Amino acid sequence: MITLKNVTLRRGAKVLLDAASVTLNPGEKVGLVGRNGAGKSSLFALLNGTLHEDAGEYYVPPQWRVGQVAQDMPETDQSATNFVVEGDTTLLAAQQEVIAAEATDDYDRMAHAYMALQDAGAHDAPARAQALILGLGFKTTELSNPVNSFSGGWRMRLQLARALMCPSDLLLLDEPTNHLDLDALVWLEAWLKRYEGTIIVISHDREFLDAVSDVTLHIDATKLMRYGGNYSKFEDMRAEQMELQQNAYAKQQDKIAHLQKFIARFKAKASKAKQAQSRVKALDRMEKIAPLLSEADFTFEFKEPANLPNPMLAMQGVSFGYPAPDDAPVGTEPIVIVNKVSRSVLAGQRIGILGANGQGKSTLVKTIARALEPIGGELTEGKGLNVGYFAQQELDVLRPLDTPLEHMIRLVREMTAQGKLLGQATREQDLRSFLGTFNFSGDMVKQAVGSMSGGEKARLVLCMIVWQRPNLLLLDEPTNHLDLATREALSMALNEFEGTVMLVSHDRALLRAVCDEFWMVSRGGVAPFDGDLDDYQRYLLDEARRQREAIKEASSAAVKAEKKAQAPVPRAKPAPKGSLKRQIEEIEARMSTLNQEGAALESHLSASPLPAEIAELGKRLKSVTDELQQLEERWLTVSADLEAAMAT
Repeated sequence: MITLKNVTLRRGAKVLLDAASVTLNPGEKVGLVGRNGAGKSSLFALLNGTLHEDAGEYYVPPQWRVGQVAQDMPETDQSATNFVVEGDTTLLAAQQEVIAAEATDDYDRMAHAYMALQDAGAHDAPARAQALILGLGFKTTELSNPVNSFSGGWRMRLQLARALMCPSDLLLLDEPTNHLDLDALVWLEAWLKRYEGTIIVISHDREFLDAVSDVTLHIDATKLMRYGGNYSKFEDMRAEQMELQQNAYAKQQDKIAHLQKFIARFKAKASKAKQAQSRVKALDRMEKIAPLLSEADFTFEFKEPANLPNPMLAMQGVSFGYPAPDDAPVGTEPIVIVNKVSRSVLAGQRIGILGANGQGKSTLVKTIARALEPIGGELTEGKGLNVGYFAQQELDVLRPLDTPLEHMIRLVREMTAQGKLLGQATREQDLRSFLGTFNFSGDMVKQAVGSMSGGEKARLVLCMIVWQRPNLLLLDEPTNHLDLATREALSMALNEFEGTVMLVSHDRALLRAVCDEFWMVSRGGVAPFDGDLDDYQRYLLDEARRQREAIKEASSAAVKAEKKAQAPVPRAKPAPKGSLKRQIEEIEARMSTLNQEGAALESHLSASPLPAEIAELGKRLKSVTDELQQLEERWLTVSADLEAAMAT
């Protein structure tokens, strides 16, 4: 088990944990929560050994293997499959030992090395890696693509797959859902539920925490508090605890006031001095209950749209996709992803856009947002349509050297040039005040955006969207960098928004709270999804199961094909003499290798190995003998064909 006893942990001058104690049992699934900056990532650094406690006692079983997602962006030409296979450190060590053993004449070492390689699952490692890769949203056509050919978010998915590939007893996951969409998220939940070791996960996705955790560890005011149950149960227990603490604090304040009043009244009277003094001592001895300091709330609201065209937009036979690249040959057709969509978007609709990865959700939203041109058909906008668009890559579009205030000033200039100002206040002080409503106050309005956290950047993007007073909100994964408080604020603001919302998100709590209908982007089309998110989740799990079965079938077919290739060759038309000679040479070379391996195995068996080894050695020796028998039959067949060809 993991134990922390009176642990103090510092980062620089800041104390993150002060005399904190907790025990985590083997096999527990732990959600680690706390406000930003409380020390969650630093606690991970303590658990993986990159940080050390400043005081107290900390223990993790030394034999435990720790798995964690690497945070660096991988730069390699390796294929996606090979990159993930190498995440299995046990397999990698076994492969290296085989290479080292083969370079010696130590047959005993070689036998042990081959056994370790088999125990590490070398025979099905590529299939296991590919199941992870496909589960996290990649296409089957991408399994052999170089890692460098993927964008940053997809490379981080490969890092996650690599961490899941590694055999571990303790798995540390820091915001594992940030780069995932809903289908990959559902698959990951199912995988983590089957994981047999201990998991500690940091996440701002409440439904994900509810699904995968059975213990919640809360960092609050430099202490660790353990709660039995998932995040929802933690919230209930925490609220009850806070209410009790607040009531106890209020009662104590009343008692303190009463004592102080008595002291002030009678301390000058000789007859009451003794009683007054005893009350002073009672006041000093009293263990003060801390006042309730709840985490700072963050709220905002979308301004009332200036107008609400109805319909907002109409699509008639519209095809969505990407134009042919500039360097493509003349006449190259554009890439169509979603074809011939005929639908309308009405005022007040709240549409959640569902669909497996790569089906075209973002392409659909980008085209409606005017970031892409339709490939074909007619897309008609309602008069006065004003789009507020939050793109997945919106944070990358922010200028890292500019400040929040400079971003707002530039936005004013752009909207003025386009004639789109709708009565917004544009003075610098007005912009400063507006930024303050999104927690950009004081010196933060002059801080370079590049030095801000992902959550702060996301808040700035939301701030700029709200200021534009849109009547159609297009939100593509808006919660990726938002903490739980800001997600809750966004959910409330969207519920009060009077315009239309189209939302792509893997945050099911947000989808449930905001959307009252769903569109499914699938197989090149768009259609209403007849069901709720639970139905969609079951659909995704069924799809993932079918995908795993397809991989197993393909792997099985490959094994059968290999066995067939080793089977005796039936008599056929005489082959050319040169070809037959080459076949005989190859067969003889393989037989020589197998004879050497068989001799080594027999030598090892005669040396009285351990009982557990005897079975494995015998199994391998039988396999060698069977293959030798097949090769001898094949050699006889090919030799007869060669003699016939020579005679001819």
